[in-house]
Amino acid sequence: MSDLWVFGYGSLMWRPGFDYVESRPALLRGAHRSLCVYSVVHRGTAQRPGLVLGLDAGGSCRGIAFRVEAGAAPATLEYLRDREQVTKVYLETRRPVALDGAGRKVEALCFLVDRSHRQYAGRLSVARQAELVRGGHGRSGNNIDYVANTLRHLGEMGLAEPALEQVMTKVGKDVP
Repeated sequence: MSDLWVFGYGSLMWRPGFDYVESRPALLRGAHRSLCVYSVVHRGTAQRPGLVLGLDAGGSCRGIAFRVEAGAAPATLEYLRDREQVTKVYLETRRPVALDGAGRKVEALCFLVDRSHRQYAGRLSVARQAELVRGGHGRSGNNIDYVANTLRHLGEMGLAEPALEQVMTKVGKDVP
């Protein structure tokens, strides 16, 4: 088995939860970051869902690629499946990502949203997104903190995410 690359675009960027030997800014083409997944475990419940990010079809997404040594790859895959696939809302796939935004390409593990899954929210209005984010709280904590931490980390990388910023403005929370 060779080293495993993992593409992080949301909470994996700021809380990967696994050991890695290298991390690089990366660009994934063909999917974009979107608050398009009803969260019924990590940031909400079945009775009061939150809203989390998914990689949805089209566009591109800047994030972080993490390199995991081959020996740690099986345990990392198990961890990621337990974390990301609680309700099987994501399709586990390998996609090429450009490291450092445009340089060397590697195949990275990506979790794309399954548009046929009942938790796929699609394109909601900013007001509806803000309502879900404001009210969501699940096993992994507050939904507002999830979006704020993602925006904060993107900002540290020099990246803007206007759609998420609009949601947080509507929620009424500033992100430094």
